[in-house]
Amino acid sequence: MNIGMVSTRFAGLDGVSLEARKMAEALGQAGHTFSWFAGELDPEFRPGMHVPAAFFGTPENLALEAAIFGHDTVPSGLPRRLSTSVGELAGSLLTFVEDFGVDAMVVQNALAIPMQLPLGLAITQVVAASGVPTIGHHHDFGWERPRFSRCALPGILDLAFPPTMAGLSHVVINLDARDALFERKGVEATVLPNVMDFERGPRRSGRREVYREAAGLSDGDVIFLQPTRVIRRKGIELTIELAHRLADPAIKVLVTHVDDLDAAYWEELRALAEDRGVDLRLVPAAPGGLGDPRLADAYAAADLVCYPSLYEGFGNALLEAFFYRRPVFVNRYPVYRRDIAPTGVRCIEIDGAVDDAAVEMTARWLSDPRGEPAEAVEVNYEIGRRHFSYAVLRDRILPLLG
Repeated sequence: MNIGMVSTRFAGLDGVSLEARKMAEALGQAGHTFSWFAGELDPEFRPGMHVPAAFFGTPENLALEAAIFGHDTVPSGLPRRLSTSVGELAGSLLTFVEDFGVDAMVVQNALAIPMQLPLGLAITQVVAASGVPTIGHHHDFGWERPRFSRCALPGILDLAFPPTMAGLSHVVINLDARDALFERKGVEATVLPNVMDFERGPRRSGRREVYREAAGLSDGDVIFLQPTRVIRRKGIELTIELAHRLADPAIKVLVTHVDDLDAAYWEELRALAEDRGVDLRLVPAAPGGLGDPRLADAYAAADLVCYPSLYEGFGNALLEAFFYRRPVFVNRYPVYRRDIAPTGVRCIEIDGAVDDAAVEMTARWLSDPRGEPAEAVEVNYEIGRRHFSYAVLRDRILPLLG
């Protein structure tokens, strides 16, 4: 089958783009091909159709969002503006389906979180009108975000985020989302966790020295790697606190992702790190020139991967740490507690605050990296192979495609 992958953005290192890329790779191993439709489209997502109006960050869409959310009344002229945008995007999507010979669609999060209202409504119209079998892959729902709780047009959210209709299957990424979708919509959803290709493993070894050189570090420095974006729910202050409590000047906290950077939060982190005497650096690890570090290089350089998130839909960077066989410090965010910890993974854990037990365990792991942490990373890799692999994705998605 030729599967049309649809979203507002396939670009950068956000979780939706990463999981869409992995789905295409895993299902490609089963013989399927993919075409891509989005408002932002990196060159790797080809063949495809780039429709800038489908991006959530356009001035037009941001104005619509500001007018609709946080209000109880509809501004004059807004329904007409919304209807015009929906019609244009629906026309583009129908052209995509026809010109690219799409047999089925997978909609990545655009029917879950209402960051692009016209696109969600357009997809709903196209699925209803065309009969193209469609999977809604829902990473996070609007009801999970307070900013979407007050809406001048609540009927839109009921209609399209997500819609319920014949020909549309629902896939969610954790058990809480499955339960919430059933309670709110009466819809049975398939649970598909984030995945990595644990059967084959990393395609190339990371170049430890490349990332360390990019960060300006020496061989004696200890890297606490925070492989996340700089946004508040990532809990980077907890990594800073752990480094402070260890009181080792060799420890450097390195953050890898620069897209969607919250500038105010970053300035707060810099001030906190200075106050705590912690060396905090933003060292991007993303596709670039031949000599630039990539994520595999960053993980290879890490002495400890830090993932103290307050909230996650699942936890892509956590799986990456397992995949690259790195020891992990993690906050027990809700999905970790319910979906991941019960598999038996071995990490340095905290519950919302850095405690003495976590500090002592981290110090012990750093002092003997070939002992307990070496055993833990092998246990975590095997758990990843059983529970979070491409084989799991194929087992759960292929039946939905018929």
